[in-house]
Amino acid sequence: MMRIVGGRFRGKLLTAPEGLDEVRPTSDRAREAVFNVLLHRFQGRNGFMLSESRVLDVFAGTGALGLEALSRGAKHVTFLERGPQALQALKANIRSMRAEADTSVITGDALRPPQAKLPVSLVFLDPPYAQPLCAPALTALAGCGWLTPGAVAVAETAREAEAVTADGFAVADVRDYGKARVTFLVWKGQPAA
Repeated sequence: MMRIVGGRFRGKLLTAPEGLDEVRPTSDRAREAVFNVLLHRFQGRNGFMLSESRVLDVFAGTGALGLEALSRGAKHVTFLERGPQALQALKANIRSMRAEADTSVITGDALRPPQAKLPVSLVFLDPPYAQPLCAPALTALAGCGWLTPGAVAVAETAREAEAVTADGFAVADVRDYGKARVTFLVWKGQPAA
């Protein structure tokens, strides 16, 4: 059973599609740890404020990371997902939180994202562990104007994977939680023209 671990939706259960290997939601414990790092390491630095943030949850799956951010005060969350069953679970989770007004869902490929309407200050990337998609997705998102200067990116990979790196991003922290490795990066580049 997955649930939201903090904020206004605390304790609300999340739906996950049955039997899909590529949908591997971040554990409750790891999510709690990630948000502790965001609040204690990044909050107030380079203008980052979770309570003021626009968030992008890429490879969204169930939407656990984005909904956790919304629960903890994020202003708006955009979810990017392409799997039909994952999209169904994601939309059910948004409905169960009554968060339709504060969220948007884009059906699409993180390696070919649409141009951003509004950039975000926080992005979560949690692709299937077997596929090294975080770095190319970050590059694609930056190129399509998704990131504000100083945006924080949180990339989850398998624990044995190397920390994620991408042009224009500085690795700020790397943490291991169970089978997961989480790399926190800061966008040092400029907004796309």
